[in-house]
Amino acid sequence: MNYQETIEYLYTQLPMFTRDGASAFKKDLTNTIELCKRLGDPQHGFKSVHIAGTNGKGSTSHMLAAILQTAGYKTGLYTSPHLKDFRERIRVNGQMISEQTVIDFVARHRADFGEIAPSFFEMTVALAFDVFAKEKVDIAIVEVGLGGRLDSTNIITPLLSVITNIGWDHMNMLGDTLQLIAGEKAGIIKPGIPVVIGENQPETAQVFIDKAKQEGSPIQFASEVWTIEEKSKVKSQKSKNQARTELLDLIITKISPLTNHHSPLSIALDLTGFYQLKNVKTVLSAVEELRNQGFTITDEHVVTALKQVKTLTGLHGRWEVLNMQPLTICDTGHNPDGIQEVVKNIAAVDYQQLHFVIGMVNDKDITKVLAMLPTKAIYYFCKPDIPRGLEAESMQQQALNFGLHGNTYPSVKAALSAAQANATDNDLVFVGGSTFVVAEVV
Repeated sequence: MNYQETIEYLYTQLPMFTRDGASAFKKDLTNTIELCKRLGDPQHGFKSVHIAGTNGKGSTSHMLAAILQTAGYKTGLYTSPHLKDFRERIRVNGQMISEQTVIDFVARHRADFGEIAPSFFEMTVALAFDVFAKEKVDIAIVEVGLGGRLDSTNIITPLLSVITNIGWDHMNMLGDTLQLIAGEKAGIIKPGIPVVIGENQPETAQVFIDKAKQEGSPIQFASEVWTIEEKSKVKSQKSKNQARTELLDLIITKISPLTNHHSPLSIALDLTGFYQLKNVKTVLSAVEELRNQGFTITDEHVVTALKQVKTLTGLHGRWEVLNMQPLTICDTGHNPDGIQEVVKNIAAVDYQQLHFVIGMVNDKDITKVLAMLPTKAIYYFCKPDIPRGLEAESMQQQALNFGLHGNTYPSVKAALSAAQANATDNDLVFVGGSTFVVAEVV
């Protein structure tokens, strides 16, 4: 099979969460363990950092990978889902794996897939671990797919576990209280392995403290260690070039009495969503822990990397400017906490009228999200081009209950075209509601 046929085979033959939802989520690690066993247990062949959380785990993973690359370490990066190309999920020093790597892996192990019947995600994890072991990476940043305890990635023993935050998402699989969701994420905490928790949230902090104590794992909350002051607010610029290279200027200071004095660090970040301020704290705590374990990472490495995370790692879809006239921005935030941050970012932009292109998936309760959205916007309802996409008409009907008005469109691109055609130069066009909507416009 060529690359296209190989990808088609993977998409059609293996249970896939993007397409099938909860039915593709395996409630144990048996398949992953068996598949990796047949590969020679590659998960034991490289050092790693394991990153979980409801929101921010992708940005945190990419920032940390960028810093390690800049510090001279051969760095593997495993994330999901991809936006355009399957190979985005597996990178070494920011470069996607080759098409041939995917073709060869599938050809070599197709019989194993037949016997084990792994999900798409389980197969991808096995491929990533196989690549990282064969490439002899110095360290791999491994992002959890869903939850933590039962996630396929949870067969690694990392140098460090990181959990960014806890919010409402995938309740049908992870539990219907924040404590239950936190319990699933806490499943990545391993005996004696340090853990960094991004946010100290009153509802869930104790879950992590108890689990860390049980496992004998040192724990810290990054939000208690660092304070961040913005030097300048993000402003919409008039030139496309300026907008694409725009940076968020930050002064970061250490505030924890438990650690050494740290002089303020001036950082310019190319991921300009305000929610990145939380993620930067998490990243800096992770860097400090890796330094404690012998990694040579200077402040200069950190500053240099954070200016160019997108360039170094290929990250897209995080408060990303797509166009300047009209100003068009997309963001992958899709659950209540993610949308809350999106709404904050929108409020910081100077515009006359907001045109909101929105699509979502059909297996989630979207009422919490709809209740947060601005009623003065004009909405462009569309269905992302995946089987789990929510029909635009259904979303439009539900949105009416929250005072949100707009028309439906046959595709994401049609909705975006209409929004840009209707917008004046002083308006803002925003595209989001789902990672899968953003995937169609970046």
